[in-house]
Amino acid sequence: MKKQILTLITLMAFLVGSAQNSEEADVKQTIIDFFDAFHKQDTVKLKSMAKGNITMQSISVTKEGKTRLDENDYYAFIKNIAGIPKDKTFEEKLLDYKIQVDGKMANAWTPYEFWFNGNFSHCGVNSFQLVKEDNDWKIIYLVDTRRRQGCQ
Repeated sequence: MKKQILTLITLMAFLVGSAQNSEEADVKQTIIDFFDAFHKQDTVKLKSMAKGNITMQSISVTKEGKTRLDENDYYAFIKNIAGIPKDKTFEEKLLDYKIQVDGKMANAWTPYEFWFNGNFSHCGVNSFQLVKEDNDWKIIYLVDTRRRQGCQ
């Protein structure tokens, strides 16, 4: 009987771990899809990936060494992306994914390099906060850092 209980507990732990890994994979795919839409300037897809007009923030350091926090709303971000001329190229290369999930909430931490017209521009990290509605992960908040030094 003890062996059967131990087997059942082991099986349940495996199933819970597998479900968590599946959710992490779904969050990662949401981030991949976000950047695919971003690079394609697909404003319809980008709008569908967030829960409304979310707040976006960027943290950087001024030439004087002061911390700077810029805020933008998501729809203004999308408008800016749509306004990039087609003859300009841009790519945000994600270097890693660190994802945490707790029920219907997730966080994705993605270090990146940003390239514009084939030239390195800056690096930093994105921090996505997401909520799961029905079967879809939606972005509810996005903050990033931007710097030119200390990049890989």
